[in-house]
Formats: sequence, structure tokens, C-alpha cells
Amino acid sequence: MPIYVMLTTLTDEGMKTLKHKPERIKEVDKEVMDRFGIKILAQYAVMGPYDFVNIIEAPDNDTVVKMALELGSRGTIRTLTMPAIEIDQLVKDLKELG
Repeated sequence: MPIYVMLTTLTDEGMKTLKHKPERIKEVDKEVMDRFGIKILAQYAVMGPYDFVNIIEAPDNDTVVKMALELGSRGTIRTLTMPAIEIDQLVKDLKELG
């Protein structure tokens, strides 16, 4: 299945939610898996312009868009999601270009 990098930023509402209920992160992870069939391969809290980096595996782009719209519509996070290509696959693809 395709791999994606999803960067998320908490809104003010999202920060309040996590302060009062930090386990909400794991609840959303489970929901993403159960509802959308997206597997979270790795998840990190980071400092800088984003609050979290998530490495996810999803069936396709449409599924990722639906998940991002659902989560974003709640008003607690903003997302930036990018498809990721493994380096070995990239090398193979570039060789095929000749």
C-alpha cells in the first residue's frame, strides 16, 4: 500500500483538547484505522511549524483525502499530506526513463 507523510498542526481548540485529554491522540489513531483502513506506521510530536509528523499507509489518495477532510472539519488540526516514494522505487523508475 502507498505510504504518506502527514504533517499536522494543532489549532487552539486542538491544544485545549490535548491538554485536558492527551489520550485523544490514540483515540483518533484508532478511529483512522477502523474507519478509513489507514495504518499509522510512525507518529512523532515535533517542534517547529508543525506539531506532529505521521507516517501512514493507506489504500489510495482518495482515502487519505477523505480522512484529512474528516479530521480537519473538526476544527482541531490542520494537515499537510504528501505521498512518499521509497528510494529504491524511485531509482527503478528513473532507470526506466532511460
